[in-house]
Amino acid sequence: EMATAASSSTVEKSYELPDGQVITIGNERFRTPEALFQPAFLGMESAGIHEATYNSIMKCDIDIRKDLYANTVLSGGTTMYPGIADRMQKEITALAPSTMKIKIIAPPERKYSVWIGGSILAS
Repeated sequence: EMATAASSSTVEKSYELPDGQVITIGNERFRTPEALFQPAFLGMESAGIHEATYNSIMKCDIDIRKDLYANTVLSGGTTMYPGIADRMQKEITALAPSTMKIKIIAPPERKYSVWIGGSILAS
């Protein structure tokens, strides 16, 4: 999609801002979330979200890694980008052992999951 966006205006989308101004966004729609996977786009020398997830799982006890790979839950507003669950699935599958079952869970309410969890914990 990013390659198509760079060479075509078919992926442009218009948005009306609260003040009534209309803006048109093209390939920025794809470049922005790509920085989550490739922080080098922003000049940062850090792991992408998929690598950070993989590294975190690998630092856990070997007995629970299988469960973590099979139950990775996306939460927070940043995870609302279209296709992010599929991309995480693809990227983590490429990093994880080939025998491992990978399942990325993207609940529809994930935008507020962190707040909901905090509310439950505080109750």
